[in-house]
Amino acid sequence: MAEKSSGVQSLERTFSLLERLADAGGEASISELAALSGLPMPTIHRLMGTLVSLGYVRQNTNRRYALGARLIRLGEHASMQFGTAARPLLAELVDEVGETANLAVLERDEIVYVAQVPSKHSMRMFTEVGRRVLPHGTGVGKAILAQMPVDDVRELLKRTGMPPYTEHTFIDADSLIEHLALVREQGYAVDENEQEIGVRCVAVAIPGAPTPAAVSVSGPSGRLTLDAVARIAPAVRRIATALGS
Repeated sequence: MAEKSSGVQSLERTFSLLERLADAGGEASISELAALSGLPMPTIHRLMGTLVSLGYVRQNTNRRYALGARLIRLGEHASMQFGTAARPLLAELVDEVGETANLAVLERDEIVYVAQVPSKHSMRMFTEVGRRVLPHGTGVGKAILAQMPVDDVRELLKRTGMPPYTEHTFIDADSLIEHLALVREQGYAVDENEQEIGVRCVAVAIPGAPTPAAVSVSGPSGRLTLDAVARIAPAVRRIATALGS
């Protein structure tokens, strides 16, 4: 019984270290992990050594630990399963609002679209499932960033940069962070031609999701007007809450 308890404790600590490593942006020193996790450094060294040998963590030449490539396969399959499970609710959202519904997650500093149910309109938005974009230039990205601590947002933006997708994309961290305060206040984000000219999107972060995620509705700006966004936002929020439950 004691041996089983010890094994469970080691497993919990191992997953905790992986999560702390992810929280640190995917890379950290052993002393940083000790400060983040509260675990003794010998314990961290032993557990990280096991993760390195299995390929789930790698140790860089500067001795810092980083998330390993073997996690990519697990994460991608988990994201796609999340998308598959969400499709009925996305379809319900499309039936209600008449525009394309999307589900996206934050993965390795990028937004990944994991599910989509298209609108029945002949003129509709289409985003390839699996597509990766940077979060500063998307509605789903801004909805997710608005739920993160400001310092974490700044660190992420430093890592990714803020290239312009269109002339409307936020390219300054201070301006975006000020805008995210409005997103938090109103409870949803709007992509105003920031990812693609002629496209508007309203997005809501999924509360309590195991990984940062958001659901959105997108459509042509001429049809998805600001008045339409105000009507649609409560429906998007309701579906986001359902996905998080």
